[in-house]
Amino acid sequence: MRCPFCSGEDTQVKDSRQAEDGTAVRRRRLCVKCGGRFTTFERVQLRDLMVIKNTGKRVPFDRDKLMRSVGIALQKRPIDEDRIDQMVSGIVRQLESSGQADVTSSQIGELVMEGLSELDKIAYVRYASVYRDFRATEDFGQFIASEKLGDES
Repeated sequence: MRCPFCSGEDTQVKDSRQAEDGTAVRRRRLCVKCGGRFTTFERVQLRDLMVIKNTGKRVPFDRDKLMRSVGIALQKRPIDEDRIDQMVSGIVRQLESSGQADVTSSQIGELVMEGLSELDKIAYVRYASVYRDFRATEDFGQFIASEKLGDES
């Protein structure tokens, strides 16, 4: 594992433990060259997924891109990073265990919508506004009414 601080190639694992959701191994590492400490995560990958975009283009699935888009929707929301990671890991597990090597971007979008609706309603509406391409403020009102989100406190 290359050190992110000095790019040294010689690092030692100082501690390994299972991540909270049980889907990854968390490793604390020490760089022999600069003494820098950093954490890595090791995850099981069942299969290489390809995403079929709306344009028909095929691109490799990128967990980090999914994490970023969920992170944008959850920006400044009081949600713990571990819960976000658990949600994203759950989506990835669903996609990998579906038996299909190709998934559509709309399948991913629907899974994210489902996850966010349970995690945080504000983030759910934020994500929906981009995913469903809201064009006017009325679109927000219609979506909130159709999802019966206005009654919650």
